[in-house]
Amino acid sequence: MSTALIIIDIQNDYFPNGRMELSNPLIAADNVGKILEWFRQNNQENIFHVQHIAADEGLGFFLPNTEGVEINEAVSPLENENIIIKHAPNSFFNTELESHLRENGVTKLVIVGMMTHMCVDATVRAAMELGFESTLIEDACTTTDLAYQGKVVPAEQVHYAFISALNGIYANVISTEDFLQQEVATN
Repeated sequence: MSTALIIIDIQNDYFPNGRMELSNPLIAADNVGKILEWFRQNNQENIFHVQHIAADEGLGFFLPNTEGVEINEAVSPLENENIIIKHAPNSFFNTELESHLRENGVTKLVIVGMMTHMCVDATVRAAMELGFESTLIEDACTTTDLAYQGKVVPAEQVHYAFISALNGIYANVISTEDFLQQEVATN
């Protein structure tokens, strides 16, 4: 059974001075970097960077040909790593991600990225429906405050509500530290 790392939307617009700054993106990106480095050091070849490019400029961020759409330097892809372009929250929707995973015999996914309540959630749910076994690294994800009818839900509450909903049925949710300790113990 082969495992792939799926890195979702670690792009400049989500960082300080970006068009859609998230809550604590530097901490999440640092944890993504630790997971990415583990995959690289352990010769794990199935590394997929998912990059969202807005199909509609009305989105306001991830606009084509801007610095904000670029993958952040904290997780810059190497030449041999795959970049999957998407235009919707679900990383599998109208992309080559599933076919690349199937071609490489991948059955397990380690998922990290941004935003927890949107693209991470959509991708984790789709992965389960497609038959992949997923591990979601909860502190290698982040999101933003949400509001509805004047009621604001802080980013931390949004994050943990979605992580809690995904845990168990859709993914095994663990921390960066627990993932790395678990992998060291089994290798």
